[in-house]
This record gives sequence, structure tokens and C-alpha cells, in this order.
Amino acid sequence: MAEVKSGNRRAEKARETRRRMLEAARELFTEQGYGATTLQDVAGRAGVAVQTIYFTFGNKRTLLKEVVDVVVAGDDEPVPTMERPWFLDALAEPTAEGHLRAHVAGATAVLGRMAEIDEQVRVACATDPEVAALWPTDPDPRLAVQQAAAEVLVGKPGIRPGVTAARAGDLLYGLLSTELYLVLVRDRGWTPKSWERWVFETLRAQLCGGDG
Repeated sequence: MAEVKSGNRRAEKARETRRRMLEAARELFTEQGYGATTLQDVAGRAGVAVQTIYFTFGNKRTLLKEVVDVVVAGDDEPVPTMERPWFLDALAEPTAEGHLRAHVAGATAVLGRMAEIDEQVRVACATDPEVAALWPTDPDPRLAVQQAAAEVLVGKPGIRPGVTAARAGDLLYGLLSTELYLVLVRDRGWTPKSWERWVFETLRAQLCGGDG
């Protein structure tokens, strides 16, 4: 029993150290950019030896990918987006409008977290092909998430007659994008709540309007 408790403590300590390294990397990538940040910088802020960074993540590219995964998810649990509570709760809504409202709220929370590091990821992908390879575009994971939501959405009461899953997926993909979020929230000064309300109302006008 003592060995089990000791093993649990070691595992929790290792996990806490990993979280600390990820948070240090997120802060530094955001403050000074991916290219200007060294693993020694991350180690210094996290209070660990640089060898610990290498042992845990292997290289800076993998560290960036791990940081983004945690930022998108909101935690370090290895749970895909389509198995996250916010996504499943939206799927469980009985009407198209309820589903859309919950989905937009959940996606807006993700976009808000992603906004602060999005520019660093874009620059890194543009300057390092090996970083770009970590984010496949064929198939596009973000499109897959929106299409999965759309497949369920179009079968619910209140969906506009004639709206297909492909059309709904395209609209979700286009409007719930980091690019559009940044244009209106960062560049034009909208509040996240104003953004969320506008996206929901825009999508509702396009997708809802049937009986229900």
C-alpha cells in the first residue's frame, strides 16, 4: 500500500511539473514569440532543468503543440474536442436553436483561449515546415468537429427546411473561426459576449426557422 501511495505521489508530482512547464512555455511564447523563446528560457521560468524539458517533450516544436492542445482544451486531460462536456451537452440539446446556442458558447470559450497564442502558431508554421506538419489541414480537424456538430444539428426540430449538413458545417466552420474572432474582438474591440451573441444570431438566422 505504501508503494502504491508513493507511486501516486510521484505521478502527481510529475504531472504538476509538466503543467508548470506548459504554463511557462505558454507565457513565454505569448510574450516574446515562439522563435525568440528557447527551451532554456522555459526551464528557467518553470524552475526545472532544461534536460527535464527535453525528456518530457523532446523538442520545442512538440512543446508548442502540447501548449496549443492544452489551450484549446482548457486543461491537460487527453480528451478530444468531440468528447468534451461542452460539445456533448450541445449535442444533447433537443432543439436546433438550443444546440446552436450551446455550441456557439462552447466554441467561443475555445476561441477566447486560443486567441492569445494564435499569432505565434501562425508565424511558427510559416517559418518552420516541421511545425506546420504538426497541424494537418487534410483532413482539417476543426472542420471535422464542425461537420460532426452539423450532422446532428440538421436532424433536430427547428432547423430551417432544406438546410443540409454540409451547408450547416460550412457556416459553423466559417463563422466560428479564430481569424474572424480576432478581427472583431482583438482588432475591433468587441467583447467576447458581443461576439458570441452576434455569431449565434447570425447562425440562427441562417440555420433555424422550421417547426419546433
